[in-house]
Amino acid sequence: MKEKIILGVDTGGTFTDFVLWRDHTLSVHKVLSTPAQPEQAILQGIHDLELDAASTDVNLYIVHGSTVATNAILEGKGVRTVFITNHGLRDMLTIGRQTRRELYNLQPEPVAPPVPRDYCLETGGRLSAQGEVVEPLTQNDIAQLVQQVITHAPQAIAINLLFSYLDDQFEKKIEQAMPKEMFVSRSSAILPEYKEYERGMTTWLNAYVGPLVQGYLERLCEGAPHAKVSVMQSSGGTIAAEQAGNQAVHMVLSGPAGGMAAAQFIGQQTGYDRLLTFDMGGTSTDVALIDGALQLTSEGSIAGYPVAIPMVDMHTIGAGGGSIASVDAGGLLQVGPESAGADPGPACYGKGGKQPTVTDANLVLGRLRADAFLGGNMQLDLNAAHAAMEDLATKLGLGSYEAALGVIQLANEHMAQALRVMSVQRGIDPRELTLVSFGGAGGLHVCALADALEITQALVPMHGGVLSALGMIVAPRSRQLSHTVTGPLNDFTNEQINAFLAPLIEQGKQELIKEGVNEAQLQISPSLDLRYLGQSYYLNCPWDSISDAIETFHQLHETRYGHQLDLPVELVNVRVALSSSTHAVQPGMRVKAHTTAAQQAQLHGIDVPVSILHRDGLRSGQSIHGPALITETVSTTFIDTGWQAELLQSGNLLLSKK
Repeated sequence: MKEKIILGVDTGGTFTDFVLWRDHTLSVHKVLSTPAQPEQAILQGIHDLELDAASTDVNLYIVHGSTVATNAILEGKGVRTVFITNHGLRDMLTIGRQTRRELYNLQPEPVAPPVPRDYCLETGGRLSAQGEVVEPLTQNDIAQLVQQVITHAPQAIAINLLFSYLDDQFEKKIEQAMPKEMFVSRSSAILPEYKEYERGMTTWLNAYVGPLVQGYLERLCEGAPHAKVSVMQSSGGTIAAEQAGNQAVHMVLSGPAGGMAAAQFIGQQTGYDRLLTFDMGGTSTDVALIDGALQLTSEGSIAGYPVAIPMVDMHTIGAGGGSIASVDAGGLLQVGPESAGADPGPACYGKGGKQPTVTDANLVLGRLRADAFLGGNMQLDLNAAHAAMEDLATKLGLGSYEAALGVIQLANEHMAQALRVMSVQRGIDPRELTLVSFGGAGGLHVCALADALEITQALVPMHGGVLSALGMIVAPRSRQLSHTVTGPLNDFTNEQINAFLAPLIEQGKQELIKEGVNEAQLQISPSLDLRYLGQSYYLNCPWDSISDAIETFHQLHETRYGHQLDLPVELVNVRVALSSSTHAVQPGMRVKAHTTAAQQAQLHGIDVPVSILHRDGLRSGQSIHGPALITETVSTTFIDTGWQAELLQSGNLLLSKK
């Protein structure tokens, strides 16, 4: 039997992270990213890990998070796309919901339309809200469309007809008539739900980046011909590369979703299933709630465009290790959202950066060690950090240490507020949750954030700086499918609801079976989107029966908004989630510890000497009392005064308030 090797890859803006699971051992690797051709960094990592030479002797599985779709949308570098809709609706994507970014600005800056008007084509094939044909789709309509497409010579086509989720016959006819070499995205396949603008925008985005994603995946698979390649979806589950290209829009939160999948796995591994997570990187911090399962939303957005497909529900703020500290016109300290990025980066990187950042503040305070960054492979410039912080301190009329402490405290407050958005503002008491920190900078702030929310326990995962890559190998294969069905819920029967769900379940089963999933191992979770009659927004409730769904909806509404209403409950969409564990990665993923002598240092603001320990030198069950610093290759954890940490058998640190 061939050896099974699993490689998780997270493609970032600066580094591409690798987590390798082989012989029940976890190892970590990093290479510089290649943004122009992201697959080159992945292939370089495969070569560095000597997996290409051994590929004929092993079963190599590669699961990765891709930024190809995300970057193309953010940078406006998708392919030339035509948008096909019904007569009179060519300006649908430009008009949108007529919401203004600046409510009281009477002279806002003009915003370019998503699709140039000349590339918005109109045709027949219009349905009513009841699914009746209002305007037929004639052969002449189709012939005219084909000629217009040939004239414009796009690389992709997006089809979005009114009420096509009720009857997709016209969209299918248009798709079949299009030139075979074209990438075609039709709304009835991508998002068969109501709200023509959100459905249209999601369909267009899928077409806009689809050819780029397809080309990237083809090059990656060609470069690793013996590997089975999968991609992380925004919903926290994976999809085979062969199927992912046609559903590119499902990859817009590919990387962050990997972090959420890993956090959920670690929660299950350690027995904590109610988690409040924060992923603090160099530029931003992503905050999310995991209540047993990943919390998903279909009201996400990217670059200001709504993306109505299911994705992990997270809140992102511009606070990271590279966030720049400055003094505003009123003499007040500001931290972020502007970031020093990777080039020139924080002043302590020694690449010419002069502005003080959160990373510089941690270095000045001694919480980040100049000789232990990236496992000692990158020496930080303490003098440069002090120089940048002294300039800030002069403007504030403080000493450099006081200024550095102020930078840390303000950054912490920004992140604490983001954590409150995902907990307190949703009716959830954060004191009942376990805080999970990851990202390269997360461990330095975990105790302060827990204190701010009165949380008494926290988890710091092993290799937290590359946790998203770990998430790639523990995430399940999955599908999230939906369809709009509207009407008062009590007007339906349980049998009718099950009949609406049946084709979605069957579609998901067939797609996953095609990837090699055993049908007997599938977990199927049906749910309904419900709202009070007359409301615009809905809440998702698990499906068992109509009576249970109504009761659950009332309870969820009261938890979220503080009240219930004596109104009929309306069905909006039926949904189904199908998943199957991808790989049997088991707990106990500790790399064998090596003995290292503890060091001590004096940190500003702490009266007693602080122990400095290397994480690989800790023993399972060992307790560390704060204040202490725990260093590792990809991150550093600061155990504050009044906290203690215990190394669990799994290699994760459990922090408790003493």
